[in-house]
Amino acid sequence: MKKISLLVALFVVVITHAQKNIYESDKFNLLSKDHQILAIVPFLTNLDLEENISKGELKELEEKEGYAVQDALETYFSRRKKRKKFSVEFQNITNTNAILAQNEISYQNIDIYTTKELCEILKVDGIISGNLDLNILLSKGIQTDFSFIDYILGDANYGRIGIKISDGKTSKLLWKYEKEINKKSGKNTDALIDFMMRKATKKFPYEKERTKKRKKKS
Repeated sequence: MKKISLLVALFVVVITHAQKNIYESDKFNLLSKDHQILAIVPFLTNLDLEENISKGELKELEEKEGYAVQDALETYFSRRKKRKKFSVEFQNITNTNAILAQNEISYQNIDIYTTKELCEILKVDGIISGNLDLNILLSKGIQTDFSFIDYILGDANYGRIGIKISDGKTSKLLWKYEKEINKKSGKNTDALIDFMMRKATKKFPYEKERTKKRKKKS
């Protein structure tokens, strides 16, 4: 009985911790009610690698990782969209990046633009963006063999990722999900995004089932 109680307590702690990693604005329903299309932009990446490389090379690698997450998110949403799981559309990232380039917005300067400005340029209702802190190159793939000794040595943690959705008209943060990246997260960027988004599925604000429930309440 003690073992069962301990397992239940541990489960509650894990679930509670996971819920704390997800934020949703209390004004989400109001601000997102007319949302029809969202754009996914490259993630801002910070790499802390052990390799001795130049600043130029580091910036190139950070940019590559940022675009890899953008691509992985589009792949995830596209798969889910085929099953009609979302109440919004997602702009093709090839179009997103082309429009940004046409307006002289690059990976290096996108952070100086407000969400409202980006939405007006891209002609979308909201932006999906985020931050990535890594001490490995996730896009290249990682070893997923896991052992308890990894935790002791501190080799299990590779960084942290945060995904957020912001409203185009107000630039206000609507939703955010943060997660630690470790060997259990997946062997590469696609696996990481698939893993963490499946964990957040019931909390993702544009899931059709959640949208229906919110409309009934309002």
